[in-house]
Amino acid sequence: MAGVVPMLTYEEGPTALDWLVAAFGFAERERWLGEDGRLEHGEVDAFGGRIMLAAGNPHYEGPRAHREHCDAAARWHEEWPYVIDGVLVEVPDAETHLARAREHGAVILGGLEESPFGRLYRAEDPEGHRWMFLQPSA
Repeated sequence: MAGVVPMLTYEEGPTALDWLVAAFGFAERERWLGEDGRLEHGEVDAFGGRIMLAAGNPHYEGPRAHREHCDAAARWHEEWPYVIDGVLVEVPDAETHLARAREHGAVILGGLEESPFGRLYRAEDPEGHRWMFLQPSA
């Protein structure tokens, strides 16, 4: 049982779930769609961790859409290429994971880095949520 489970909201939940599986190598665990086709609840296994996601109400907009009309959010994106309210996922091989994410159109926020914690990179998904992937030091 995981002690912390991130819960993310997406405008296009089913599309986001498919993309996260394809680009980041997560395994789909749950997909509950409403009568209108919106994702009411989704879960992925992220290399042993769990992440929940769902579509927001019809007025929700993801980080990418929000920064298109919010100057402050646009500045955060332009001036701070790091993870803001994002998710850190430990992966077995950061270089291979980065190549897969790039192949599926993830926005890469800087390349592979060596850090005191291990090899890592940062990425943004199509709706603008930011992720950090870390291959921990041995």
